[in-house]
Formats: sequence, C-alpha cells, structure tokens
Amino acid sequence: VMNSPPGPLAADDVSTTVATCPVGDRLLSGGARVYSVGSGNDKPVASYPAFSTSTVAATAAPNGSINPNQWVAVGMTGGTTHTAADITTYAYAVCATGGAGHVTTTVRTAEVAGPTASSGAAGVTTTCQAGDGSLVGGGAAIDGGGVTTTTFVKPGSQGDHLTGSFPSDTAGNPVVSGTTTAAVWSAKTHAGGSTSPGTVSDVWAMCVKTT
Repeated sequence: VMNSPPGPLAADDVSTTVATCPVGDRLLSGGARVYSVGSGNDKPVASYPAFSTSTVAATAAPNGSINPNQWVAVGMTGGTTHTAADITTYAYAVCATGGAGHVTTTVRTAEVAGPTASSGAAGVTTTCQAGDGSLVGGGAAIDGGGVTTTTFVKPGSQGDHLTGSFPSDTAGNPVVSGTTTAAVWSAKTHAGGSTSPGTVSDVWAMCVKTT
C-alpha cells in the first residue's frame, strides 16, 4: 500500500503520511520517501509502524506490541518553502495478503538521547526476542521524543536527518550479504551542522512468526 499526499510546505516543518494495510492483511514492514523540486534539504526523518486504532493518530507502535496495521512516514523540510505541487511525502506499507489468521507481527523498539551536538551522530539497535519469530524489516526516526504517545515532534534542528535503517549485529554493524540469522535492526542519525536540543533517535524491528 502506498499513500502520497503533498507536504510539508513550510520551511523547517514536518508532514506525516500514513499507509494502512487492508482489513484481513498483516503489516510486515514499510518505508518512506520524500520527493521535492528545487531543494536538496528535504528528507524523511521517520519511518515506523503504527495502529489505526490509536487514540492519537500516527503514534508509533510501542515495544512488544502485536500486529500494527499502518506504516508512518514523516518528511521534513530544510529552509525552503514549498507549494503543494513540488513536494510529496510517501509512506509504504508491506502487507501479507490474508495474513491476519496465521501471521503474527511483534514490534521491538528502542530509543537513545541525541544527537544534540553540531555534526553529532547517534546509533540505536533493537532485537527480536525469543518467540517473536524472524526479523523481516524495521524502521527509524530522529525526533523530539514521545513518538509512541504523541503526534510526531520534529527534532531540534532543520539539518537533522537519518543516515541509516538496516539489519545489523548488536553493535550496530551492518550484516553482510547472505546472512540468514539477522535478528537486530539499527538506526543511524546525524544532527547536521547545528546544535539540536532535545533530539532523540528511535529504532523499530518487525518480527514475524507464522502458524
């Protein structure tokens, strides 16, 4: 499933897009993309699972939660103002057709403080647990915190950005091609050239088992 409304339009702003799996399907993973004309500073800053039943729309699935049905993408502008015709934030949900009866998706997530210093970087990992099944994907965010309880809060600087979202070992090193035992997902973030007060980094692993 793909959803692609225009936005964000204002400079130093964010726009949230949600893609929802059809009823009877099961969310496996997802992705995010920002396309803009005339600016190189626009980028995705979050890509994560969520529930359509949440009381606050587009809040992230918390650690240990079962069977989210949405994927959220958050795009962020740099210093340029846009019109609706020249910027789009895309959200992609990868869904198992008819999977609700025999597929269980468990979410594992973690958060660390930072990066807050100019040109600083941060990394965070999370791991599928015993009984969760196999790692099939994951997500990442750089934000102002509270993503599982509130609407998305933008990070502390318009230069903040994601630099990676990938399967890894527990130290955050990417797995090599052909690995069959990956159970960890990593997120890497960067603050750009400005200080970024209050910024945190989040990661999600999507763990799936079948019956």
